[in-house]
Amino acid sequence: MQATSSRHTSSLRAFLSRGAASLLVVGAAALGMGHAHAQTANQSVAIFAGGCFWCVESDFDKVPGVISTTSGYTGGKTANPTYEEVSSHTTGHAEAVKIVFDPAKVSYRQLVDHFWHTIDPTVRDQQFCDHGTPYRTVIFAMDAEQLATALASKVAVEKSKPFKEPIVTEIRMASEFYPAEAYHQDYYLKNPLRYKFYRTSCGRDARLSNLCGDLAGK
Repeated sequence: MQATSSRHTSSLRAFLSRGAASLLVVGAAALGMGHAHAQTANQSVAIFAGGCFWCVESDFDKVPGVISTTSGYTGGKTANPTYEEVSSHTTGHAEAVKIVFDPAKVSYRQLVDHFWHTIDPTVRDQQFCDHGTPYRTVIFAMDAEQLATALASKVAVEKSKPFKEPIVTEIRMASEFYPAEAYHQDYYLKNPLRYKFYRTSCGRDARLSNLCGDLAGK
């Protein structure tokens, strides 16, 4: 059943992605440039892999203090990978989201705590209906301070979690982040019906509710 689910989901994501790509060909370059952000004293970066990056973008864009989110690929060996290459499970990359935020409005610890409530941290190499290494959950720390903060947050969650299964989400230092194709950026905003169909069909929110109760997505 798991293999069948994986094939079905891959086909669904591929279909929705091709549709989005065809709709956004004209504005692709402009959309991609819209996600470039220089670091300043008032901005910090966090990178999380939480399965489908469309969903991770949606979950973090609503957090006050988040300036931008960019879908991409990281954690693997292939330079400048394409979506098709990552989906083939041969690059070692995970779908991830680079978050630029204002630390005066939201702390890194708050973002990490929010992340735990938007993923299923009890499974390896999958999230909800998506299976394979591209969908593993990872916190990619940008420096030693973020690494320590993420590890401390994990310890706190392990003590307070309402579920019995152990947490298997990886916490590691960040490596090169490669932005995904323009049609993946802001997918939930550009393709709201397709996105809602995918997220509901994947069972993401239902599983989060089972894991976190009222804290799901918060």
